[in-house]
Amino acid sequence: MKNISVLGIDLAKTIFQIHGANARGKKVFSKRISRQKLATFVANLPPCLIGMEACGGAHYWARRFTEMGHEVKLMSPQYVKPYVKTNKNDANDAEACAEAVTRPSMRFVPIKSIAQQDINLIHRVRERLIKQRIQLTNQTRGLLLEYGIIIAQGEASFKRRLPEILADESVLSPEANQIFQELYSEYWVIAQQLKAYDLKLKTLSKDHPLCQRLETIPGIGKVTSTALIAAVGKAEVFTQSRQLSGWLGLVPKQHSSGHAIRLGGISKRGDRYLRSLLIHGARSVVQRVGNKKAPYYAWIQQLLNRVGFNKTVVAVANKNARIVWALLHGETSFEAAFGRVA
Repeated sequence: MKNISVLGIDLAKTIFQIHGANARGKKVFSKRISRQKLATFVANLPPCLIGMEACGGAHYWARRFTEMGHEVKLMSPQYVKPYVKTNKNDANDAEACAEAVTRPSMRFVPIKSIAQQDINLIHRVRERLIKQRIQLTNQTRGLLLEYGIIIAQGEASFKRRLPEILADESVLSPEANQIFQELYSEYWVIAQQLKAYDLKLKTLSKDHPLCQRLETIPGIGKVTSTALIAAVGKAEVFTQSRQLSGWLGLVPKQHSSGHAIRLGGISKRGDRYLRSLLIHGARSVVQRVGNKKAPYYAWIQQLLNRVGFNKTVVAVANKNARIVWALLHGETSFEAAFGRVA
């Protein structure tokens, strides 16, 4: 055990596979271990480099192993897969983690703190509630259509028209009216829960100095700023602003060979939720650009005239992601009036 320099762990719920290697990469041992014995086993090892895939529970174990004195690095599963030899099984997966973590060109996932996971928890529950609200309103509109009643799309139309329909007892049968009353009550329960989570995010953004700096960027509000802090932190793992925008999937997908450079649409890699927030924020900025004369908005206006609305929205989201990197790396804020980091 004293010769172990690298440890690869294939994470699971109850049974974990461990692969230990020495400084030259030669296998020292490979074994399966239960969840109850994993922490004790790793604590008894000399300080070593531990490689794991970024998956469920990875950040929890990374924090525990770091407290024991080990150096822990998390990797995206898609980057570990090429190191799996022959068939896929737990032993080969653990060996691949031990091999991939030693590569100098490997890209690692930043380990989230408990505070970041708390913020991320709020966002995940809020995202689920938004989906439930959309599902409920769509189902209600579809069921009303069976009775010949049409409600236009949109939450405002739903809240305005449904009470009018339920108030007129001649429109629906008593049984149907009761069911739609229950659906409307369920809608308001979800709406109140969403309001509570929005208040939590508002309080978090108000008390967090990094969120306050990020919210100076046009198109980034309390939801996007807290989501960025939860996912990216201080962005130490990104050495360039382009790496952050590439990690978010906001850069063109490339399929080039020789002197033939072929760029397609955006890669759409990384966190889809975070990317959608940046895209929606950028869309609101582009829609309201008007005749503003600041350099930031003048650049947007030039893009609109040259490439159209949708490409401009993606370009603004990409630019905002790069500005986010600059703000997270320095004590700065964005001045929209000058279109630069101040």
